[in-house]
Amino acid sequence: MKSNYKRLGDFIEEINIRNRDLEVDLLLGVSIKKVLIPSIANTIGSDMSKYKIISKNQFAYGPITSRNGDKISIALLQEYEKALLSQAYKVFQVKDTTQLLPEYLMMWFRRPEFDRYARCMSHGSTREAFDWDAMCDVELPVPSLEKQQEIVDDYNTVQDRIRINEKLNTALEETAQALYKHWFVDFEFPDKNGKPYKSSGGAMVYNEELDQEIPVGWEVEQLSDRISIKHGYAFKGDFITNEKTDNILLTPGNFDLGGGFKSSKLRYYFGDVPKDYILKSRDVIVTMTDLSKECDTLGFPALVPKDSEHKYLHNQRIGLVEFHSVFRWFIYYLMTSFPYRSWVVGGATGTTVKHTAPAKIEQFMYALPSLSLFERFDDLIAPIYNIKEECMTENLTLKETLSILLSKMAMVADGKELVN
Repeated sequence: MKSNYKRLGDFIEEINIRNRDLEVDLLLGVSIKKVLIPSIANTIGSDMSKYKIISKNQFAYGPITSRNGDKISIALLQEYEKALLSQAYKVFQVKDTTQLLPEYLMMWFRRPEFDRYARCMSHGSTREAFDWDAMCDVELPVPSLEKQQEIVDDYNTVQDRIRINEKLNTALEETAQALYKHWFVDFEFPDKNGKPYKSSGGAMVYNEELDQEIPVGWEVEQLSDRISIKHGYAFKGDFITNEKTDNILLTPGNFDLGGGFKSSKLRYYFGDVPKDYILKSRDVIVTMTDLSKECDTLGFPALVPKDSEHKYLHNQRIGLVEFHSVFRWFIYYLMTSFPYRSWVVGGATGTTVKHTAPAKIEQFMYALPSLSLFERFDDLIAPIYNIKEECMTENLTLKETLSILLSKMAMVADGKELVN
């Protein structure tokens, strides 16, 4: 044991309170993202009095580690006063919060080094488990309460900034999608007098190909007139890792309906990379495979972020949109619209895993507006995306900062200023 490290078991105690009086009805589960989330378990007919109660500032973790890959499911309850957990989870709390802050301890659990340690110390034949005794034997630095609070405050400041950027990006994306729908689905683009076209009496004509009315003078075309979809490369599974490298292998699981990427699911690659399958900043990519039952992201677009530190790789489950024209923003937001989404999802193939094909996407038909309307739309969207890109770029840096703060916890010694 390092001189500044202490045994966790001296600071925590197991809690085993059951829902005897049925006083709690909120059932949660522990995600491998280390957060508590609403449970999707079917509890019909279950005896809820046997479920465990977890209270605010208490921890829960799943001892069985063999089903989670390299992550340990552990979380701190902070959003609710009380909740229920399956009997399979261990619940524990810090005995004296004047000696160890729960938030500081949760930061230690977020470290990838802790995950590796817990997996290494797990044991069992059929299923490996990180049991309570092993949890108590964890060693960690426990500096002064003031130093712990300082570290927690630094971490929370960065997290808060990330959340603000994510909320702003979501609002901007919703605004852009709503603008596309208003102009090109509802046909309420500004007419020559600046009024909504359709509701102000703009001339409409029925189109047989689309089976709907469209503005007079608009044409109909397929996406293949504007784009083609390039399949990705089958990167070798033996070279895919969760350990950070310069090469980020984007997968459908990274797509966010807010137009960005979920960095919590990033996979990395350390093998040779064909240069034709390295994506560029602002490339538009679409998901060709979706594991969710609802096909939430199948065919959905995303823009490759600006990131000078990493190369983003184009794998076989993602399609690269190659443009034949300059109308990038129009095409991008067309791919977020309900008519397009219905077309792709309605034509999906597969049972457990849903797939789409380049030809299916390219065959989508839509009403083509005038060049001047294209340009007006692009003029409005470009500054929105510029702000989004700034936020996404800043968040990449901020998330690296979080990793640095977690890694520096191992350098903390009581009374020494080792974390800046």
